Amino acid sequence: MGFEPPAAVIDMAQLRNITLDDEELMKEIVAALVDDAASQIGRLGEALDRADAGECARVAHSARGACGNVGAVCLAALFSSIERDARGGNLPACRSNLSRLREELERLRNESQII
Repeated sequence: MGFEPPAAVIDMAQLRNITLDDEELMKEIVAALVDDAASQIGRLGEALDRADAGECARVAHSARGACGNVGAVCLAALFSSIERDARGGNLPACRSNLSRLREELERLRNESQII
C-alpha cells in the first residue's frame, strides 16, 4: 500500500492556533520549520547512506513531531511513514519517501511565501 499525502501543505487552523493568529509569528515559525526540515532530511539521507535504520527512525520521529505541531501535515505524514518503515527495517521504502520529502519541503517553502 503506497503513501498518499494529505492534500493540504499546512493546516492553517493549527498554525493560527499555536501563533494566536499572529501573522509575523506564523511566517517566522514556518521559515524555521523549512530550515529545520531541510536539515533533518539531510540527516535522514546520511543515515540511509550508512544503512542506519535506528538513526532514520529517530530523525523521522523528531521531525514528525515538529511538523505536526506546526501543522505541516504532509511532511508530518511522510516523516511518520519513514519512521514506521525504518523501525521495520525497510530502508528502500525510506529512501523512496526521502525524495517525496524533498518535494513536499519545496511545496511548504512555496506555501510559506504566501502566508
